[in-house]
Amino acid sequence: MSEELKMEKVYDPSRVEGKWYPYWEDKGYFHADVDDTKEPFSIVMPPPNVTGALHLGHAIDSTIQDVLTRFKRMQGYNTLWLPGTDHAGIATQAKVEEQLAKEGTNRHELGRDKFLERVWDWKSEYGGRITGQLRRLGASCDWSRERFTMDEGCSDAVRKVFVDLYNKGLIYRGNYIVNWCPHCHTTISDIEVEHVDREGHLWHLRYPVKDSEEFLVVATTRPETMLGDTAVSVHPEDERYQHLIGKTVVLPLVNREIPIIGDDYVDREFGTGAVKITPAHDPNDFEMGLRHNLPSISVMDREANMNEEAGKYQGMERYAARKAIVKDLEDLGVLVKVDHHEHAVGECYRCSTVVEPMVSKQWFVKMAPLAKPAMEVVKEGLMEFVPDRFTKIYLGWLENIRDWCISRQLWWGHRIPVWYCEDCGGEICVQEDPEICPKCGSKHIAQDPDVLDTWFSSGLWPFSTMGWPEDTPELKQFYPTSVLVTGRDIIFFWVARMVFMGLEFMKDVPFKKVMIHGLVLDAQGRKMSKSLGNGVDPLEIIDQYGADTLRFMLITGNTPGNDLRFHPERLEATRNFANKIWNASRFVLLNLQDYTEGPRGDLKLEDRWILSRYEKTVKEVTIALDRFDLGEAARLLYEFIWNEFCDWYIELAKGRLYDKEHPEARHTVQSILLEVLEGTMKLLHPYMPFITEEIWHNLPVTGESIMIQSWPQVEGYQDSSAEEHMNQIMEVIKAIRNIRAEMNVQPGKKAEIILVAPEQESLGVLEMGKECIRLLAGGSQVDVVASLEVKPAQAASAVLEGVEVYLPLRGLLDLDKEIARVEKEIAQALQEQSRLSGKLNNEGFVAKAPEQVVAKEREKLEGINGRIGALQVRLAELKEA
Repeated sequence: MSEELKMEKVYDPSRVEGKWYPYWEDKGYFHADVDDTKEPFSIVMPPPNVTGALHLGHAIDSTIQDVLTRFKRMQGYNTLWLPGTDHAGIATQAKVEEQLAKEGTNRHELGRDKFLERVWDWKSEYGGRITGQLRRLGASCDWSRERFTMDEGCSDAVRKVFVDLYNKGLIYRGNYIVNWCPHCHTTISDIEVEHVDREGHLWHLRYPVKDSEEFLVVATTRPETMLGDTAVSVHPEDERYQHLIGKTVVLPLVNREIPIIGDDYVDREFGTGAVKITPAHDPNDFEMGLRHNLPSISVMDREANMNEEAGKYQGMERYAARKAIVKDLEDLGVLVKVDHHEHAVGECYRCSTVVEPMVSKQWFVKMAPLAKPAMEVVKEGLMEFVPDRFTKIYLGWLENIRDWCISRQLWWGHRIPVWYCEDCGGEICVQEDPEICPKCGSKHIAQDPDVLDTWFSSGLWPFSTMGWPEDTPELKQFYPTSVLVTGRDIIFFWVARMVFMGLEFMKDVPFKKVMIHGLVLDAQGRKMSKSLGNGVDPLEIIDQYGADTLRFMLITGNTPGNDLRFHPERLEATRNFANKIWNASRFVLLNLQDYTEGPRGDLKLEDRWILSRYEKTVKEVTIALDRFDLGEAARLLYEFIWNEFCDWYIELAKGRLYDKEHPEARHTVQSILLEVLEGTMKLLHPYMPFITEEIWHNLPVTGESIMIQSWPQVEGYQDSSAEEHMNQIMEVIKAIRNIRAEMNVQPGKKAEIILVAPEQESLGVLEMGKECIRLLAGGSQVDVVASLEVKPAQAASAVLEGVEVYLPLRGLLDLDKEIARVEKEIAQALQEQSRLSGKLNNEGFVAKAPEQVVAKEREKLEGINGRIGALQVRLAELKEA
């Protein structure tokens, strides 16, 4: 190697990262062709919303997938990471409707066809933003196979699945209570409702029992819905009310007679034990209404304003109507009392509007027949969750699953492939758009205006993206996929649905493993949101620190399934790690300018130690990655690179590197530095692809890119005795460094070092490591002896297992000045001790001060006591010297 080093003195992530991604993409390294000679490894990317911008949730999710993909690619697997985006029905339509509103128009004025043209235009202009951002993060997915949930292939798959399920009787249309968002003007599924604790009220209302002097007092958090009450329910075993079951009460304000019913669902301990039943505005009331054949009266429209059933309150917004109704109830003497009450309120996950349960005609998937096999494959171990604790969550949801409402009152999305005949009333569900009614031949047919829930198409993602319903080579090689990486918050939204869709249509699980990661929270443990203003833009981090730093920070200190708190100072620490790697690599490369390949000479202890530690790191990192413990693998790499390779071996290597008189020894250490650096960069590449690529291209190695090199395989370097012996030498060096620091010995002053080792083995180890100790402990000379007749004069000491360390202080420092300095420190510490003791002995202070303040003062006293003890030991050593 004789070329001039091209690595800049200071690591600049923007310069390095800006050039390598286009290089990889141009070379086609991310692309995977079908190859039956290789074992496959495949991942499908959880498709981010086409409206989206990169956030930290995407960043951690994509980084985990990229680490696994790069790792398996280097191991020789035929690796496919298939990317794509989701059409995001509600969010995308909202974006375009916002644009139209600014133009003074709306989708209804445009009409459906023109509106959809505008949405496709918007998608064309803005839809590629997040995929560009994923490239900046370093995502090595096969962009040539990028899919969109509404592209032609995915649309064909969606149509076939709907028609097949419909024909099997697993898709049906019926009146059912759904969650209605008055802002987005569509239904949303149960799992798209976010429940937020809010301060509210519990109104106690007196309902008179007909032909009686009795009243039933009911408690409600939503008095505006009482206008739609069709019963009052009590627990059938509640002795307070058993005699009233079968009678009727007169509904205040409406004067409608409604029955008193008994139902086990009622909680006797909540409120008064009597509850109003409004089947049209509460899912539990709806179920009770079905059990008791109650009528369903809706008192609100789709804007959440009161409708004609609300009488004089018609046209009022729901919360304005609440105030008016409460006032009227109070005037009638019906309002008994109002309690403050904190309860969970359901909000739309998109816009945070409080959802309104409503009875509506919608399309549903029957879940019971599909959920059972989706549970069995997990129970039988055919699909595993990592970590395993999420298995219980998954099974629990499927055991209690309700039918899935799949219709949405939107225009953007996969339109429901059902047509209605205006003449015979027939319902037509077919793969191709019909021109006439097959029952009566009429041309007067109209397609259902609704679209499918976005999660319907996402549920087909693992196989629709590979060409299904065609029997493609990709499906044969890459399905089932190897692992799904996703956040814990969408096990229900997405994971379970992919499982039952895969089993139904592919007759196999969609993935063998499901790796669940936690959420990225702020430093206080809160979810990041616009309303809290605590969000962090990954692109700003990349601009400031580089993608490698962000990636490594997100993975380190994180365990599978657990949430990660974002602390900005961790970015600083990771950037320091990147700089450490850069500087160490640069040092090694500067000392390889005259290096040529050739056999190594004799290995010293430190050589055998670093090679043994390197082999162990290779093995342990590989094992951790194979079990998806990416955080542990990253920790192992960090410890090896920073502590063992940089802080110890490189420092130990300098003596031989600079020794021009012994070229063989220099060549040996050059060879080891190169092998360990090259191998370590390969291990680190999945985590930090940019910096490792840059360093690798400066190494005297062959090949176009580090990412297509083989994963390190090391055999024969394991040397437990070298590790044990080197650890003993390192402990001695640390002890001497501690003595020098405690005694204020200037770094540049060389010291005589005396080591006493009575045991023959320790004596031999220390003799072998004398040069290491001299180099790294600032020694002028190192004497190793089995025993001492007389303790060295004016020496500080330390006792380790099997070794006594002496550092004669003569000539290293002015003893009188040092004694005076330590005595002054002791006096100051004693003064502080007296102050703290007096404070804590003051009964008034201890009794009146907050407990945490008293505890803090006790902690300070304990610390100062320890400091006084250490200073007194040091003073004694100085005086003895």
